[in-house]
Amino acid sequence: MYLLPQEIEVWYIIPAVRKELAKLLTRKYEMSYEKAGGILGISKAAVSQYLSNKRANKIKLTPEVKKEVAKSAKVISENPKLALTEMQRILKFMKDHKCSCEVCKKYNKDVINFCGCSPKY
Repeated sequence: MYLLPQEIEVWYIIPAVRKELAKLLTRKYEMSYEKAGGILGISKAAVSQYLSNKRANKIKLTPEVKKEVAKSAKVISENPKLALTEMQRILKFMKDHKCSCEVCKKYNKDVINFCGCSPKY
């Protein structure tokens, strides 16, 4: 039994990206938890849990992904309507750079034989 790559994205990758965005939006761009949560499509309680490390602790984003998230946080702080577009851009970046494959390799080893990905071991 294995998880689909999309399930890996939903359960591990998206929460990690939201956590990093929430951290930047509240700390660097001084948004309230409520405003940051509204922009990211999550509750202010979820923002609080991300910031206190009670959620999204299973994976660590690479420095290159964090750099992309930081770019997105700046864009989102200037135009919150672009949050969805920026989230999609980050997810595509992670796929293109095989970052998603590294997460899948960690939590979903059996699927590597079927997906055609060539993660670095």
